[in-house]
Amino acid sequence: MTLYVVIALMAAGIQAGAPLLLATLGEILTEKSGSLNMGVEGTMGIAAVAGLAVGFYTGNVYLTLLAAIGVGMLVSIVYSFLTVTLKANQLITGLSISILGGGVCNMMGALINNAAKANKTTARLNDSVMRLYMGLDKGLTVPGSGEIPFSVYWDKFLYGINFFVIIGIVLAVAMHFYFRRTRSGLNLRAVGENPQTADAMGINVSLYRYAASGVGGALMGLAGLFVCMNVGGKWEYNLINGQGWLAVALVIFAYWSPLRAIWGSFFFGVLLRLYLHVRIPFLPTYCEPFLMMLPYVVTIIALIISCRKNSRHDASPAACGSNFFREER
Repeated sequence: MTLYVVIALMAAGIQAGAPLLLATLGEILTEKSGSLNMGVEGTMGIAAVAGLAVGFYTGNVYLTLLAAIGVGMLVSIVYSFLTVTLKANQLITGLSISILGGGVCNMMGALINNAAKANKTTARLNDSVMRLYMGLDKGLTVPGSGEIPFSVYWDKFLYGINFFVIIGIVLAVAMHFYFRRTRSGLNLRAVGENPQTADAMGINVSLYRYAASGVGGALMGLAGLFVCMNVGGKWEYNLINGQGWLAVALVIFAYWSPLRAIWGSFFFGVLLRLYLHVRIPFLPTYCEPFLMMLPYVVTIIALIISCRKNSRHDASPAACGSNFFREER
């Protein structure tokens, strides 16, 4: 039975890690172009409530996905307009989006909730939309006595693998290939490393930063929708609950590598679900919040260790966080 608990924890960790992976990939792509977008938390929140609203009122899975992706992309394009076109400070702009996004998510979520209650219903994504959240398992039951068959273990593991997990892994592999093996990916990395040199080579710096930020925002929006599904397809106060900041930290933890982001996200997903599956005998029940706090403590420790390593491979883009002024070339 202990093995079954471990596998159940792994499955839950994969589910919880999928939105972290998508948001981390979006931030990696954005930062590779030289834009330091700290607005991941707010972007995820706005996209999540937009997806919830469209999914609740229409029940259409495609429109729900389009709403979350489109709103995430729109927020990131606004960020690019402020930082790339108007040359606003990237750090302050990103933090402002996070603060604003959290407020918008709470306000709009409460409005949708209250409107649903007035009609004596619940604001929730319907079954057709939530089908995206369903795993690949067949719902096999655990025998009451005797040895648990291997098929039950495998079925429980497949419970954690759904549409978002598969999309996240495929995108991580594709992004790695894009950075390493395509001309456009090399141009993007050049823009993030030295925009002045890239501009001298005829690369449109602004276009690459806009495009990377837009696609990255789309991934953050998809991550926000999945967070909403993780809590049952409904709105909760402070819905994202710091997962956007975890994604920002995971970018550093993964050394800006999409492939490292896969196992890093699922590892932190396991930490996020640890308090639901593990009971430590010598800790009283009121110490459960310490397990809930564990992912953030590990994040701080991992960041300290990561920052102490002097690795040039997959390190932060040299121009990340700096605006490009063409006249200074």
